[in-house]
Amino acid sequence: MSERREPLPLGVHRTAGPAATEALAARVAAALSPGDVVLLVGELGAGKTTFVRGAARALGVEGAVTSPTFTIGRRYEGRVGVSHLDLYRLGELEDEDPALLADYVGADRIAFVEWPEIAEPALAEAGVSVAARIRLEHRGGDAREITVGAAS
Repeated sequence: MSERREPLPLGVHRTAGPAATEALAARVAAALSPGDVVLLVGELGAGKTTFVRGAARALGVEGAVTSPTFTIGRRYEGRVGVSHLDLYRLGELEDEDPALLADYVGADRIAFVEWPEIAEPALAEAGVSVAARIRLEHRGGDAREITVGAAS
């Protein structure tokens, strides 16, 4: 991992809607550098893709940022390359192409991984360090509680 520009906004944050969630994600993005991986945890509809969209915008991505649930991953170009993986549909990585993670995680880009539980062992084995862990939780309506944690 290279030197960060801003400190991660660690702690528990409450957002009242998508714009506030994207704004928090932009603050997280300001603390990231190419090669960083961010793990996103939360139930369906918790706002994980909204969070990635906010971070991607802050990193210079201009086009649509959508959920890669059915394609597994998307790559975006901005000031920094951004990868967005959604591993929800995968039972385990052993059944996938061994290069799956390598196609999206690298020193030239920042990667956001939704449903990361099955990828964590492979990331650790590959020597990839996790820059942040984000937990998103519903709090009624558009409200979310978002916990930003540092890598462990």
